[in-house]
Amino acid sequence: MRQERRYVTFAAARISYDVEKCGRLKARAGVQEYMKYWAYLVAKLALAGVFLYVLGRALAFFIPPPKPLFTVTEPMGHDLVYTLVVMAYSLVAAGVVWLAIWDQRYRCRTCLRRLRMPILTGNWTHILLGRPRTEYICPFGHGTLRVDEVQITGHQVPDWQPHEDMWKELVSLDDSKK
Repeated sequence: MRQERRYVTFAAARISYDVEKCGRLKARAGVQEYMKYWAYLVAKLALAGVFLYVLGRALAFFIPPPKPLFTVTEPMGHDLVYTLVVMAYSLVAAGVVWLAIWDQRYRCRTCLRRLRMPILTGNWTHILLGRPRTEYICPFGHGTLRVDEVQITGHQVPDWQPHEDMWKELVSLDDSKK
């Protein structure tokens, strides 16, 4: 009696639940590459968190809260220097987190390298026919990221299109010419 394989669609890959055949739940390589992208973002945010924690502790050490003249327990809002330091720290913290997320947007989903070779497509004078957008490509040919320049209907998520194996296709075209 032969059992049919059961699959569940998850993102871009299929995961098999046939435990008898594979011995344990095993995912295809596509999920592992996809999760590597998000694990890199989590690692960058964790590193940013450690940096900001150390920076906050250093600021607390070098600029201790002043001795209150009255029974004020919180110097925030009562001491100008302390308030400005906390405000600057908050701005730096927001900037570091924004920078980590912005950097992640322009990375390859497969190899985590920075996307290069921006190409402007579309036309600014004929927005209805072809909206202007910028296309970035992975230097190793893993995929293309299309970012719309004009977002008329609200925020639109950049479109990542993976390439199966671009270099093998190019080599096969070169071999066919010989």
